[in-house]
Amino acid sequence: MNQIDQLKRKVCENRNITKEEALSLYEAPLAPLTAAADEIRRRFCGNRFDLCAIVNAKSGHCGGDCKFCAQSSRYPTETAAYPLLSQREIINAAKTEDQGGVKHFAVVTSGKSLPAQEIEKVCRSMEALKKETSLILCTSLGLLNGAQFEKLKAAGVTRIHNNLETSRRFFPQICTSHSYDDKIKTISAARNIGLEVCSGGIFGLGETVEDRIELALTLREMEVKSVPINLLEPIPGTPLETVTPLSEEEILTIVAVFRFLLPDAFLRLAGGRGNLKDKGRACFTGGANAAITGDMLTTKGISAAADFEILKELGYEVS
Repeated sequence: MNQIDQLKRKVCENRNITKEEALSLYEAPLAPLTAAADEIRRRFCGNRFDLCAIVNAKSGHCGGDCKFCAQSSRYPTETAAYPLLSQREIINAAKTEDQGGVKHFAVVTSGKSLPAQEIEKVCRSMEALKKETSLILCTSLGLLNGAQFEKLKAAGVTRIHNNLETSRRFFPQICTSHSYDDKIKTISAARNIGLEVCSGGIFGLGETVEDRIELALTLREMEVKSVPINLLEPIPGTPLETVTPLSEEEILTIVAVFRFLLPDAFLRLAGGRGNLKDKGRACFTGGANAAITGDMLTTKGISAAADFEILKELGYEVS
């Protein structure tokens, strides 16, 4: 039995693979690796596919220094900046997705955290969405505390998003305006009151393979079940504007290894998917089983109609 089959068997027996074993998978042949990852996906998740849409409800003017971000006020990007959308604007965006068959919808805002008065406005929008749509609601509002999450939960939110971005070791090379522990604290606060958590990373920042695996291990330890896999899109004006994007082979390897490490999670292709020639099909048969549909925060994405067509071809059941 080869290394891939040995580790696949270990995972399917509900045993965690180690960091060293995950590192060894990066040296494995790609085709059998992705095939094994897809077997693990079917074993733990079946053919369920989690499709989520987002609205950029507050854009730009962020004081943070995340080197990948087009919304940071520290970098001369051409990204549109605007204040928090009105309740009607958020509802209209959500209804479009609801009518298109998408079941999960997330309100996302720029900035380190959202001011208290704006959290109240988001809560009122969530309450209205619960009444006017059938959507499952998520928010990504920055570094909030337990009391703020309690308000969002009471308003109908069931999941919060807060990406760890990368490993603890590499994070200070990407962001210094807040810490890794700030993010861990936020995620823990949400989990402690019973909210689901969506947290993943951005790949292609200059991180090592070991950094990628450390991120997955942290997510496994925190029992995160929705894991966005963002692929860096170098934005002109940001410090990472000249970085060469990852090859599709590297992307497929990342997805496959994450499936070995997080066998029962929704691995969600997110930012950068629109640049893939096949729009993610190979990843969806190599371990990934979730995606963000429609436009991303500052870049174009893939329409829900196109995604439903792809997923139907692949035999998925969208949840």
